Amino acid sequence: MKDVLDSFTGLVRKAVDEYELIGEGDRVAVGVSGGKDSLVLLLALNQLRRYYPKHFELAAITIDLGFEGMDFQPVQELCEKLEIPYFCKKTDIKEIVFDLRREDNPCSLCAKMRRGALNELMQEQGYNRLALGHHFDDAVETFLMSLLFEGRITCFEPFTYLPDSDITIIRPLIYAGEQRIQNLAEKLQVPVVENPCPQDRSSKRYEIKQLMKTMCAEYPDMKSKIFGAMQRYPLPNWAPKEKNRK
Repeated sequence: MKDVLDSFTGLVRKAVDEYELIGEGDRVAVGVSGGKDSLVLLLALNQLRRYYPKHFELAAITIDLGFEGMDFQPVQELCEKLEIPYFCKKTDIKEIVFDLRREDNPCSLCAKMRRGALNELMQEQGYNRLALGHHFDDAVETFLMSLLFEGRITCFEPFTYLPDSDITIIRPLIYAGEQRIQNLAEKLQVPVVENPCPQDRSSKRYEIKQLMKTMCAEYPDMKSKIFGAMQRYPLPNWAPKEKNRK
């Protein structure tokens, strides 16, 4: 199992190096939703910090949206086993978005409120880097969503500095495909917390996922070509640092 995690961690290190995601003395908090992506990211960064030349601290933070049945105790137990600090902030985001406001586009408001809660918790605990579990497939899907639904060529960035909160968002999984993450999560038996959100399979992102499955069946290298185009264009902050590409 260690060899499997080491190989995957090498892919994470590639992203960390090429985009300079972590510096000496950084205090990194992984935003753990309970899903496979963020849990695998937590394990990989925990493995990376054992030998990475730039020393950094690591913690896990969770924003409890208020959905019934979401039990984060297994996540806390994992963090205790890894000796990683774990912070879980309870919120009423679910009640506000779905029960009170009944938003037509709940994902947008939910994401905004969740980001605000994450930033607040980060500042309270003194962490300066927020690591999110967005991966290779997420990047391609986000790019296509912006293009097809908004008519814009854009995507989230491998790293984003937020001056108002003095926090940098980093995405160390951008070279890792979703299937590889899924396979690793199963092998390592990470304690996934199922997401009961009613929008989970009815969002625009889910539509894009289904579209990509159909297109990739005919053109298997389509995702890689789109991802490469995003780096070469380049989108803001998407070109790897030249000194690391030589």
